[in-house]
Amino acid sequence: MQLAVFDLDNTLLPFDSDKAWNQFLIDIGAVDKAYYHENNEQFYQDYLEAKLDIRAYQRFACEILQNYPIEKVTTWRDQYIEEIVRPQLQRKALQCIQGYKIGGFRTLIISATNTFIVEPIASLHGVDSYLGCEFEYIDGRYTGELTGIPTYKEGKIAALEAWLRSQGAEATTVHFYSDSINDRSLLEQADQAFVVDPDRSLAKLANDQGWPVVQFAD
Repeated sequence: MQLAVFDLDNTLLPFDSDKAWNQFLIDIGAVDKAYYHENNEQFYQDYLEAKLDIRAYQRFACEILQNYPIEKVTTWRDQYIEEIVRPQLQRKALQCIQGYKIGGFRTLIISATNTFIVEPIASLHGVDSYLGCEFEYIDGRYTGELTGIPTYKEGKIAALEAWLRSQGAEATTVHFYSDSINDRSLLEQADQAFVVDPDRSLAKLANDQGWPVVQFAD
């Protein structure tokens, strides 16, 4: 199987969909403004500094699904997708994905964002599959914990390998696109790495490794 794998936030999208979702919840008055703003900013800074505790963050991200009926949160998510995400889809990113599909590659988003948010965004991009952090759901309620392999840092490699096993397939070629030094492990393992509007640390690594730097922004 030939795979074209894409990070989501600040790669296919020109912003962080998880952080923006939390801000959207603040803006519509669904959550406590001070509490959510403080945690949203701190966790995002931890991510930028490559020191995020992914399980602690996802406990925070899951609170909205623990505090409201899933139907209500899904309605808010639909509004978020239409008002915030869809207007910021990047034409070049969509064309890149389509080009790979025409070339016979299987296209995949792999993101540290939870799949409640990733799923509709993956659909907008027309990828074949997606992987993200999965919230645990037991006896009709979200526990706040994760199930399976957290798709963060080295976990993206393990999750991708587990997904391939579930498909009964092996990857003959892997192209991977990312903006973040958090994805160093998968970038180094890929047959071809592409960096997209990289952060400072990744830009230096890309220069050292000779990885192509691409831009999806118009």
